[in-house]
Amino acid sequence: MTTNNLDEKIDAMSPRRREQLLAFDRLLTIMDELREQCPWDRKQTWESLRHLTIEETYELSDAILENDAPEVRKELGDLLLHLVFYARIASETGVEPSNRFDIADVLNGICDKLISRHPHIYGNTKAETEEEVKQNWEQLKLKEGNKSVLGGVPGSLPALVKAMRIQEKARGAGFDWEEKQQVWEKVEEEMQEFKNEFNAENNETIDKQQAEGEFGDLLFSLVNYARFIDINPETALERTNKKFIKRFQYLEARAKENGRELKDMTLAEMDVFWNEAKTAL
Repeated sequence: MTTNNLDEKIDAMSPRRREQLLAFDRLLTIMDELREQCPWDRKQTWESLRHLTIEETYELSDAILENDAPEVRKELGDLLLHLVFYARIASETGVEPSNRFDIADVLNGICDKLISRHPHIYGNTKAETEEEVKQNWEQLKLKEGNKSVLGGVPGSLPALVKAMRIQEKARGAGFDWEEKQQVWEKVEEEMQEFKNEFNAENNETIDKQQAEGEFGDLLFSLVNYARFIDINPETALERTNKKFIKRFQYLEARAKENGRELKDMTLAEMDVFWNEAKTAL
């Protein structure tokens, strides 16, 4: 794009879009200054930033679950800084020329991918429903070189999230149950198999490896059913985790108010405070 064309494009932008571009330019400028002048920022590498980025992602996830808009805005800023940081490191002269890129390459790359993955918007393909869009998406990824529909599922994803993504991708390829009743029947089947093999009333020693496999099958089928009724199992479990933490901390506080310690209380005594927590929180 020539300078004249760029100037014309900027002139045609809304004031808010120009403000957004200036804010992004400000971040890039600060990133350049920090990388050149700050001892800590100069020292960072992709590898040293990786665990920090993962932490920031979880902090954003927490803010979303709490529906805390100011915190979401803050955490998005932290993540955006990390993305800019990775690109800045990749643009430096110490990087092999064949591996070198900058933030413009990153942004143009994702723009090109979005356009190619949405032929129903930018091409002649028709997709009237969300399911058709997903199916087109997976087929396009196979044409781009993916050997398997499941090849795009990161190996390091937490198991619960990975199960959901595996099932979503299989559905995108047309491999799925037709009715949710079928999925629930599978849940009941897996539950019965687990119960038959490892009945809690039977005090015999169990084969832990076999039990783990059956329990994994049961969890996978529950994730499948959650997907069918539009529940994200990761979100559901995390909300339950947070609810348990709040109630348990209430239990601890009430016990302390009464001069008691949990380890010295009976389950029945603790249940009194637990039931209070269910009403109070």
